[in-house]
Amino acid sequence: MPDTRVRFVDLQAQDAVVGDAVRAAVAAVLEEQAFVLGPAVAGFEAALARYLGVAHVIGVASGTDALYLALAAAGIGPGDAVLTSPFSFVASASAIARTGARPYFVDIEPDSFNLDPAATEAWLRRACRRAGGVLRAPGGEVLRALLPVHLFGRPCASEAFAALARADGLTLVEDAAQAIGARAGGDGPAAGARGRFGCLSFYPTKNLGAAGDGGAVLCGDDADAAAVRALARHGAVAGEAYRHLAIGLASRLDAIQAAVLAVKLRHVDAWNAARRAHAARYQRLLVDELGLGDAVATPALVPGHVFHHYVVRVRARDGVRAALAADGVESHVYYPIPLHAQPCFAALGYRPDDLPEAARASREALALPMRPELTDDEAHAVARALARAVRAA
Repeated sequence: MPDTRVRFVDLQAQDAVVGDAVRAAVAAVLEEQAFVLGPAVAGFEAALARYLGVAHVIGVASGTDALYLALAAAGIGPGDAVLTSPFSFVASASAIARTGARPYFVDIEPDSFNLDPAATEAWLRRACRRAGGVLRAPGGEVLRALLPVHLFGRPCASEAFAALARADGLTLVEDAAQAIGARAGGDGPAAGARGRFGCLSFYPTKNLGAAGDGGAVLCGDDADAAAVRALARHGAVAGEAYRHLAIGLASRLDAIQAAVLAVKLRHVDAWNAARRAHAARYQRLLVDELGLGDAVATPALVPGHVFHHYVVRVRARDGVRAALAADGVESHVYYPIPLHAQPCFAALGYRPDDLPEAARASREALALPMRPELTDDEAHAVARALARAVRAA
Protein backbone atom coordinates (compact mmCIF):
# COMPACT_ATOMS: atom_id res chain seq x y z
CA MET A 1 0.00 0.00 0.00
CA PRO A 2 1.43 3.44 -0.88
CA ASP A 3 2.10 6.18 1.63
CA THR A 4 -1.15 8.03 2.22
CA ARG A 5 -1.38 11.02 -0.10
CA VAL A 6 -4.64 12.43 1.22
CA ARG A 7 -5.42 12.14 4.91
CA PHE A 8 -9.01 12.07 6.11
CA VAL A 9 -8.20 14.18 9.19
CA ASP A 10 -5.18 16.45 9.58
CA LEU A 11 -5.26 18.36 12.86
CA GLN A 12 -1.62 19.33 12.41
CA ALA A 13 -2.65 21.49 9.46
CA GLN A 14 -5.11 23.33 11.71
CA ASP A 15 -2.48 23.67 14.41
CA ALA A 16 -0.22 25.41 11.92
CA VAL A 17 -2.87 28.15 11.66
CA VAL A 18 -3.91 28.59 15.30
CA GLY A 19 -1.27 26.74 17.30
CA ASP A 20 0.60 29.78 18.62
CA ALA A 21 -2.59 31.47 19.82
CA VAL A 22 -3.85 28.21 21.35
CA ARG A 23 -0.61 27.68 23.24
CA ALA A 24 -0.71 31.24 24.57
CA ALA A 25 -4.30 30.77 25.76
CA VAL A 26 -3.44 27.50 27.48
CA ALA A 27 -0.38 29.09 29.08
CA ALA A 28 -2.64 31.79 30.54
CA VAL A 29 -4.80 29.13 32.19
CA LEU A 30 -1.74 27.36 33.54
CA GLU A 31 -0.47 30.63 34.98
CA GLU A 32 -3.84 31.37 36.57
CA GLN A 33 -4.26 27.77 37.83
CA ALA A 34 -8.07 27.96 37.55
CA PHE A 35 -8.80 24.65 35.83
CA VAL A 36 -12.44 23.83 36.74
CA LEU A 37 -15.07 26.37 35.69
CA GLY A 38 -13.63 29.84 36.28
CA PRO A 39 -13.17 32.81 33.92
CA ALA A 40 -11.95 30.89 30.87
CA VAL A 41 -15.08 28.74 30.81
CA ALA A 42 -17.42 31.66 31.52
CA GLY A 43 -15.78 33.72 28.79
CA PHE A 44 -16.09 30.97 26.21
CA GLU A 45 -19.71 30.26 27.14
CA ALA A 46 -20.57 33.95 26.70
CA ALA A 47 -18.74 34.19 23.36
CA LEU A 48 -20.44 31.07 22.02
CA ALA A 49 -23.86 32.30 23.16
CA ARG A 50 -23.32 35.54 21.21
CA TYR A 51 -22.14 33.65 18.15
CA LEU A 52 -25.13 31.30 18.12
CA GLY A 53 -27.73 33.86 19.21
CA VAL A 54 -28.88 31.97 22.30
CA ALA A 55 -29.42 33.14 25.87
CA HIS A 56 -27.48 30.37 27.58
CA VAL A 57 -24.55 28.08 26.82
CA ILE A 58 -23.53 25.55 29.45
CA GLY A 59 -20.17 23.92 28.83
CA VAL A 60 -20.09 20.21 29.71
CA ALA A 61 -17.68 17.31 29.45
CA SER A 62 -18.81 15.87 26.10
CA GLY A 63 -21.47 15.98 23.43
CA THR A 64 -22.90 12.75 24.82
CA ASP A 65 -23.30 14.34 28.24
CA ALA A 66 -24.91 17.37 26.59
CA LEU A 67 -27.65 15.17 25.15
CA TYR A 68 -28.23 13.34 28.42
CA LEU A 69 -28.29 16.53 30.50
CA ALA A 70 -30.74 18.24 28.14
CA LEU A 71 -33.12 15.29 28.30
CA ALA A 72 -32.76 14.98 32.07
CA ALA A 73 -33.34 18.71 32.54
CA ALA A 74 -36.57 18.30 30.56
CA GLY A 75 -37.66 15.73 33.14
CA ILE A 76 -37.50 12.78 30.76
CA GLY A 77 -37.04 9.41 32.43
CA PRO A 78 -38.51 5.93 32.94
CA GLY A 79 -41.92 5.45 31.35
CA ASP A 80 -41.18 8.10 28.70
CA ALA A 81 -40.27 7.85 25.04
CA VAL A 82 -38.25 10.03 22.66
CA LEU A 83 -38.26 9.87 18.87
CA THR A 84 -34.93 10.24 17.05
CA SER A 85 -33.03 9.35 13.91
CA PRO A 86 -31.81 5.81 13.20
CA PHE A 87 -28.85 7.13 11.21
CA SER A 88 -26.48 8.91 13.57
CA PHE A 89 -23.75 8.27 16.10
CA VAL A 90 -24.94 5.98 18.89
CA ALA A 91 -25.01 8.83 21.44
CA SER A 92 -28.13 10.30 19.82
CA ALA A 93 -30.10 7.29 21.07
CA SER A 94 -27.98 6.02 23.95
CA ALA A 95 -28.48 9.32 25.77
CA ILE A 96 -32.22 8.68 25.64
CA ALA A 97 -31.81 5.17 27.03
CA ARG A 98 -29.47 6.49 29.70
CA THR A 99 -32.34 8.56 31.16
CA GLY A 100 -34.46 5.40 31.43
CA ALA A 101 -36.67 6.47 28.51
CA ARG A 102 -37.20 4.42 25.34
CA PRO A 103 -35.86 5.55 21.97
CA TYR A 104 -38.10 5.21 18.92
CA PHE A 105 -36.85 5.59 15.35
CA VAL A 106 -38.38 6.94 12.16
CA ASP A 107 -36.66 6.72 8.77
CA ILE A 108 -34.44 9.35 7.17
CA GLU A 109 -34.61 11.46 4.02
CA PRO A 110 -32.42 9.76 1.39
CA ASP A 111 -30.92 12.99 0.08
CA SER A 112 -30.01 14.65 3.40
CA PHE A 113 -29.50 11.60 5.67
CA ASN A 114 -31.53 13.57 8.26
CA LEU A 115 -34.67 12.49 10.08
CA ASP A 116 -37.64 12.77 7.71
CA PRO A 117 -40.20 15.30 9.04
CA ALA A 118 -43.01 13.93 6.86
CA ALA A 119 -42.36 10.38 8.09
CA THR A 120 -42.18 11.73 11.63
CA GLU A 121 -45.57 13.40 11.33
CA ALA A 122 -47.05 10.25 9.79
CA TRP A 123 -45.67 8.17 12.67
CA LEU A 124 -47.07 10.57 15.26
CA ARG A 125 -50.53 10.37 13.69
CA ARG A 126 -50.54 6.66 12.84
CA ALA A 127 -48.54 4.94 15.57
CA CYS A 128 -49.24 7.14 18.60
CA ARG A 129 -52.50 7.75 20.43
CA ARG A 130 -53.83 10.28 22.88
CA ALA A 131 -54.84 8.83 26.21
CA GLY A 132 -55.20 10.45 29.60
CA GLY A 133 -54.27 13.82 28.14
CA VAL A 134 -50.86 12.66 26.90
CA LEU A 135 -49.47 11.30 23.65
CA ARG A 136 -48.56 7.65 24.00
CA ALA A 137 -45.98 5.82 21.90
CA PRO A 138 -46.77 2.36 20.49
CA GLY A 139 -45.35 0.64 23.57
CA GLY A 140 -47.54 2.69 25.91
CA GLU A 141 -44.81 5.10 27.04
CA VAL A 142 -45.54 8.82 27.23
CA LEU A 143 -43.95 10.43 24.19
CA ARG A 144 -42.08 13.41 25.59
CA ALA A 145 -39.64 14.70 22.99
CA LEU A 146 -38.35 14.81 19.43
CA LEU A 147 -34.58 14.61 18.97
CA PRO A 148 -33.59 15.29 15.35
CA VAL A 149 -29.94 15.35 14.27
CA HIS A 150 -28.21 17.90 12.03
CA LEU A 151 -26.12 15.17 10.45
CA PHE A 152 -22.79 15.76 8.72
CA GLY A 153 -23.25 19.54 9.19
CA ARG A 154 -26.44 19.81 7.12
CA PRO A 155 -29.27 21.64 8.91
CA CYS A 156 -32.22 19.35 9.49
CA ALA A 157 -35.82 20.52 9.06
CA SER A 158 -35.83 22.03 12.55
CA GLU A 159 -38.69 24.43 11.77
CA ALA A 160 -40.91 21.50 10.80
CA PHE A 161 -39.91 19.57 13.90
CA ALA A 162 -40.55 22.63 16.07
CA ALA A 163 -44.06 22.87 14.61
CA LEU A 164 -44.70 19.19 15.31
CA ALA A 165 -43.40 19.59 18.85
CA ARG A 166 -45.67 22.57 19.49
CA ALA A 167 -48.70 20.77 18.06
CA ASP A 168 -48.23 17.73 20.29
CA GLY A 169 -46.79 19.35 23.41
CA LEU A 170 -43.37 17.75 22.94
CA THR A 171 -39.92 19.02 23.83
CA LEU A 172 -37.59 19.64 20.91
CA VAL A 173 -33.97 18.69 21.61
CA GLU A 174 -31.61 19.29 18.70
CA ASP A 175 -28.49 17.17 18.27
CA ALA A 176 -26.20 19.69 16.58
CA ALA A 177 -22.97 17.89 17.53
CA GLN A 178 -21.79 17.93 13.90
CA ALA A 179 -23.23 21.29 12.92
CA ILE A 180 -21.62 24.20 14.77
CA GLY A 181 -22.33 27.31 12.72
CA ALA A 182 -24.86 25.66 10.40
CA ARG A 183 -27.94 27.82 9.76
CA ALA A 184 -31.17 26.84 8.05
CA GLY A 185 -31.35 28.59 4.68
CA GLY A 186 -27.94 30.12 5.33
CA ASP A 187 -29.29 32.95 7.50
CA GLY A 188 -31.84 31.30 9.79
CA PRO A 189 -31.43 30.25 13.42
CA ALA A 190 -28.22 28.41 14.20
CA ALA A 191 -28.42 24.64 14.44
CA GLY A 192 -29.31 23.91 18.05
CA ALA A 193 -30.91 27.31 18.66
CA ARG A 194 -34.51 26.60 17.64
CA GLY A 195 -35.45 23.88 20.12
CA ARG A 196 -35.88 24.02 23.87
CA PHE A 197 -32.37 22.58 24.04
CA GLY A 198 -29.52 22.25 21.56
CA CYS A 199 -26.50 20.00 22.05
CA LEU A 200 -22.97 20.43 20.72
CA SER A 201 -19.81 18.33 20.72
CA PHE A 202 -16.28 19.72 20.70
CA TYR A 203 -14.56 16.41 19.92
CA PRO A 204 -11.20 17.33 18.31
CA THR A 205 -12.27 16.54 14.74
CA LYS A 206 -15.45 18.65 14.86
CA ASN A 207 -15.69 21.94 12.97
CA LEU A 208 -15.00 23.55 16.35
CA GLY A 209 -12.79 21.04 18.11
CA ALA A 210 -11.13 21.05 21.52
CA ALA A 211 -7.85 19.40 22.54
CA GLY A 212 -9.89 16.57 24.05
CA ASP A 213 -13.52 15.95 24.87
CA GLY A 214 -16.03 18.71 25.46
CA GLY A 215 -19.61 19.70 24.73
CA ALA A 216 -22.28 22.28 25.42
CA VAL A 217 -26.01 22.60 26.01
CA LEU A 218 -27.82 25.57 24.47
CA CYS A 219 -31.13 26.92 25.73
CA GLY A 220 -33.16 30.07 25.99
CA ASP A 221 -34.88 29.66 29.34
CA ASP A 222 -33.26 30.70 32.62
CA ALA A 223 -34.81 27.83 34.57
CA ASP A 224 -33.72 25.28 31.98
CA ALA A 225 -30.17 26.62 32.09
CA ALA A 226 -30.13 26.43 35.88
CA ALA A 227 -31.40 22.85 35.74
CA VAL A 228 -28.67 21.79 33.30
CA ARG A 229 -25.96 23.48 35.35
CA ALA A 230 -27.21 21.81 38.52
CA LEU A 231 -27.39 18.35 36.96
CA ALA A 232 -23.88 18.78 35.54
CA ARG A 233 -22.63 19.50 39.06
CA HIS A 234 -24.06 16.48 40.85
CA GLY A 235 -27.46 18.14 41.23
CA ALA A 236 -25.99 20.82 43.47
CA VAL A 237 -27.80 24.08 44.11
CA ALA A 238 -25.86 27.14 43.00
CA GLY A 239 -24.45 28.96 46.00
CA GLU A 240 -25.35 26.19 48.45
CA ALA A 241 -22.38 23.94 49.11
CA TYR A 242 -23.07 20.22 49.48
CA ARG A 243 -26.85 20.50 49.00
CA HIS A 244 -28.05 18.26 46.16
CA LEU A 245 -31.61 18.37 44.83
CA ALA A 246 -31.15 15.69 42.17
CA ILE A 247 -28.88 12.83 41.19
CA GLY A 248 -26.58 14.42 38.66
CA LEU A 249 -23.07 13.82 37.42
CA ALA A 250 -19.74 15.61 37.16
CA SER A 251 -19.80 17.02 33.64
CA ARG A 252 -17.90 20.26 33.29
CA LEU A 253 -16.01 21.78 30.40
CA ASP A 254 -12.54 22.32 31.81
CA ALA A 255 -10.73 25.63 31.51
CA ILE A 256 -7.97 24.40 29.19
CA GLN A 257 -10.52 23.12 26.69
CA ALA A 258 -12.46 26.39 26.97
CA ALA A 259 -9.30 28.37 26.27
CA VAL A 260 -8.57 26.28 23.17
CA LEU A 261 -12.15 26.62 21.95
CA ALA A 262 -12.27 30.38 22.51
CA VAL A 263 -9.31 30.81 20.15
CA LYS A 264 -10.77 28.50 17.50
CA LEU A 265 -14.25 30.04 17.70
CA ARG A 266 -12.87 33.13 16.01
CA HIS A 267 -12.03 31.02 12.95
CA VAL A 268 -15.19 28.88 12.67
CA ASP A 269 -16.98 30.99 10.05
CA ALA A 270 -13.90 31.07 7.82
CA TRP A 271 -13.32 27.35 8.28
CA ASN A 272 -16.95 26.57 7.48
CA ALA A 273 -16.78 28.75 4.38
CA ALA A 274 -13.70 26.81 3.27
CA ARG A 275 -15.56 23.54 3.79
CA ARG A 276 -18.44 24.77 1.62
CA ALA A 277 -15.97 25.82 -1.07
CA HIS A 278 -14.33 22.38 -0.98
CA ALA A 279 -17.76 20.73 -1.29
CA ALA A 280 -18.53 22.85 -4.36
CA ARG A 281 -15.18 21.87 -5.86
CA TYR A 282 -15.85 18.18 -5.23
CA GLN A 283 -19.21 18.65 -6.98
CA ARG A 284 -17.56 20.20 -10.03
CA LEU A 285 -14.85 17.56 -10.18
CA LEU A 286 -17.02 14.49 -9.61
CA VAL A 287 -20.10 15.47 -11.61
CA ASP A 288 -19.12 18.09 -14.18
CA GLU A 289 -15.54 17.11 -15.04
CA LEU A 290 -15.43 13.36 -14.39
CA GLY A 291 -19.06 12.59 -15.22
CA LEU A 292 -19.70 10.41 -12.18
CA GLY A 293 -23.24 11.64 -11.58
CA ASP A 294 -24.77 8.22 -12.34
CA ALA A 295 -22.30 6.32 -10.14
CA VAL A 296 -21.77 8.74 -7.24
CA ALA A 297 -24.58 10.58 -5.44
CA THR A 298 -23.06 13.79 -4.11
CA PRO A 299 -24.54 15.86 -1.25
CA ALA A 300 -26.65 18.85 -2.21
CA LEU A 301 -25.03 22.26 -1.82
CA VAL A 302 -27.84 23.67 0.31
CA PRO A 303 -27.38 27.03 2.07
CA GLY A 304 -26.18 26.74 5.63
CA HIS A 305 -24.55 23.31 5.24
CA VAL A 306 -21.16 23.37 7.00
CA PHE A 307 -19.92 19.97 5.75
CA HIS A 308 -18.53 18.44 8.89
CA HIS A 309 -18.27 15.42 6.62
CA TYR A 310 -18.55 15.23 2.84
CA VAL A 311 -20.57 12.05 2.34
CA VAL A 312 -21.34 10.51 -1.04
CA ARG A 313 -23.34 7.42 -1.89
CA VAL A 314 -21.75 4.68 -4.00
CA ARG A 315 -22.66 1.13 -4.90
CA ALA A 316 -20.21 -1.57 -3.81
CA ARG A 317 -19.11 0.91 -1.15
CA ASP A 318 -16.71 -1.36 0.72
CA GLY A 319 -14.87 -2.32 -2.47
CA VAL A 320 -14.67 1.33 -3.53
CA ARG A 321 -13.26 2.25 -0.13
CA ALA A 322 -10.62 -0.47 -0.37
CA ALA A 323 -9.61 0.80 -3.80
CA LEU A 324 -9.31 4.35 -2.47
CA ALA A 325 -7.05 3.13 0.33
CA ALA A 326 -4.88 1.29 -2.18
CA ASP A 327 -4.66 4.54 -4.12
CA GLY A 328 -3.50 6.45 -1.04
CA VAL A 329 -6.81 8.19 -0.18
CA GLU A 330 -8.27 7.84 3.30
CA SER A 331 -12.06 7.63 3.70
CA HIS A 332 -14.47 6.68 6.44
CA VAL A 333 -17.87 5.04 6.83
CA TYR A 334 -20.56 6.85 8.80
CA TYR A 335 -22.42 4.66 9.81
CA PRO A 336 -22.06 0.96 8.92
CA ILE A 337 -24.85 -0.15 11.29
CA PRO A 338 -27.96 2.00 11.71
CA LEU A 339 -29.07 2.54 15.28
CA HIS A 340 -32.21 0.42 15.05
CA ALA A 341 -29.98 -2.54 14.10
CA GLN A 342 -27.34 -2.01 16.79
CA PRO A 343 -26.92 -4.91 19.24
CA CYS A 344 -27.38 -2.56 22.20
CA PHE A 345 -30.90 -1.75 20.97
CA ALA A 346 -31.91 -5.31 20.04
CA ALA A 347 -34.49 -5.37 22.83
CA LEU A 348 -36.44 -2.64 21.05
CA GLY A 349 -37.52 -5.23 18.50
CA TYR A 350 -36.62 -3.52 15.23
CA ARG A 351 -35.64 -5.50 12.14
CA PRO A 352 -32.97 -4.03 9.83
CA ASP A 353 -35.45 -3.59 6.97
CA ASP A 354 -38.01 -1.77 9.14
CA LEU A 355 -36.30 1.51 8.21
CA PRO A 356 -35.14 0.91 4.65
CA GLU A 357 -33.58 4.31 3.91
CA ALA A 358 -31.38 4.13 7.00
CA ALA A 359 -30.41 0.57 6.10
CA ARG A 360 -29.56 1.60 2.54
CA ALA A 361 -27.52 4.56 3.74
CA SER A 362 -25.49 2.27 5.97
CA ARG A 363 -24.52 0.26 2.88
CA GLU A 364 -23.80 3.19 0.54
CA ALA A 365 -22.53 6.19 2.53
CA LEU A 366 -18.83 7.01 2.16
CA ALA A 367 -17.12 10.06 3.67
CA LEU A 368 -14.30 11.62 1.65
CA PRO A 369 -11.56 13.88 3.07
CA MET A 370 -13.06 17.20 4.17
CA ARG A 371 -11.21 19.81 6.19
CA PRO A 372 -10.63 23.54 5.81
CA GLU A 373 -7.00 23.02 4.78
CA LEU A 374 -7.80 20.60 1.92
CA THR A 375 -5.70 21.64 -1.06
CA ASP A 376 -6.68 21.74 -4.70
CA ASP A 377 -4.18 18.98 -5.48
CA GLU A 378 -5.65 16.81 -2.71
CA ALA A 379 -9.21 17.33 -3.96
CA HIS A 380 -8.19 16.38 -7.50
CA ALA A 381 -6.38 13.29 -6.21
CA VAL A 382 -9.49 12.21 -4.29
CA ALA A 383 -11.76 12.76 -7.28
CA ARG A 384 -9.52 10.86 -9.69
CA ALA A 385 -9.08 7.99 -7.26
CA LEU A 386 -12.85 7.78 -6.70
CA ALA A 387 -13.44 7.75 -10.46
CA ARG A 388 -11.03 4.85 -10.88
CA ALA A 389 -12.58 3.00 -7.94
CA VAL A 390 -16.22 3.26 -9.00
CA ARG A 391 -15.44 2.42 -12.63
CA ALA A 392 -13.59 -0.70 -11.51
CA ALA A 393 -16.28 -1.78 -9.02
